[in-house]
Amino acid sequence: MSSGWSANKSYSNPPPAAVKRPRNDSGNKVSVVLGAQWGDEGKGKVVDLLATESDLVCRCQGGNNAGHTVVVDEKEYDFHLLPSGIINTKCTSFIGNGVVIHLPGLFEEIDKNEKKGLKGWEKRLVISDRAHIVFDFHQAVDGLQEVQRQAQEGQNIGTTKKGIGPTYACKASRTGLRICDLMADFSEFSSRVKNLVQQYQSMFPALKVEVESELKKLKDYAERIRPLVRDGVYFMYDAIHGSPKKILAEGANAALLDIDFGEDMCVCVCVCVNIIYILYILYKYRDTSAVGELLQTRGHEVGVTTGRKRRCGWLDLVILKYAHMINGFTAIALTKLDILDVLDEIKVGVAYKINGKRIPYFPANMEVLQKVEVEYEMFSGWKTDTSAARKWNDLPPKAQNYIRFVENHIGVPIKWVGVGKSRECMIQMF
Repeated sequence: MSSGWSANKSYSNPPPAAVKRPRNDSGNKVSVVLGAQWGDEGKGKVVDLLATESDLVCRCQGGNNAGHTVVVDEKEYDFHLLPSGIINTKCTSFIGNGVVIHLPGLFEEIDKNEKKGLKGWEKRLVISDRAHIVFDFHQAVDGLQEVQRQAQEGQNIGTTKKGIGPTYACKASRTGLRICDLMADFSEFSSRVKNLVQQYQSMFPALKVEVESELKKLKDYAERIRPLVRDGVYFMYDAIHGSPKKILAEGANAALLDIDFGEDMCVCVCVCVNIIYILYILYKYRDTSAVGELLQTRGHEVGVTTGRKRRCGWLDLVILKYAHMINGFTAIALTKLDILDVLDEIKVGVAYKINGKRIPYFPANMEVLQKVEVEYEMFSGWKTDTSAARKWNDLPPKAQNYIRFVENHIGVPIKWVGVGKSRECMIQMF
């Protein structure tokens, strides 16, 4: 009897040799907008500008602690969870799996912007089924943690108390719940929510949660978002590898808020990206100085989410070069140049010193960072209104020199210069 197989079996017609699989370099490239400082750089305006030529705009991380303001046709829209491209009626907006979603906040945001003229959003909004859910009790825990920090350490972080940190902590510890869980068996979802509440109450005895009330609201929200929910992995794979598309990813927060690379006491949940094809950054002025109040007032620098005044000051190129090292920027959008129009002189931070000696890095330790002395370059102000400028040659020579200095120091080309609120106030350089 033959076994049907033999090591010495010969073939009169041997099978053809395996053919090497051809390399496939096809796929739609993704442009990414990231903040290079602490957020509030004007990302929303740049995303809105780029969205006019995009087929898909994706919000990739953060929660409704972020706030992007977009001005279109003299109407001012505020976005916290919605991608800033939602205004573009020809563009699909995608809330990705890295975003944490507070559903009451999402629909409150939609309602407010509908009253301002946003229409048809439900036909062009897609939500990843893998995005994690921010519960009301996450927000309560966020506040309790701030109180605890103040009592124990004499200072708090100053979070937005939107529950973002606690939600990402749940995600990391694998106790969080996702949109896909809400879409599935609601009784199982309810059981997991109750278990999570018990865990928090064991850590924070003062935490009061009306579980049944929150679950009832979530059941209603589940039906409202069900038509919008898609498998995010398959959705993005098809977008990248399907028919030609222009895809834009919108980052929330910024490099100096990153949990790995940011300042220790200022971090929030924000992950820097350095593997996508094209990256854009934007920046404004930061750090406290004598002109900080002037810059804050002229720039109307108030947090979209918190309503808090933003700290403003001279541009810090050490931070921008550090952000570039992390992310590998390919172009810069320099925003709010017009805010500097009234100044007699303008400083730019170019180096850090400790004990009189330059240090070639951005310190990771906060105690070390507080000891640095900033070395500045001085520029004469242009003392000219730039808000009407629409091309490079419209800018005063001194403003041009300032822009070129920033560009050359960072080593990344400046593609846009902002001189006002609306998308028409962005000068495109190339």
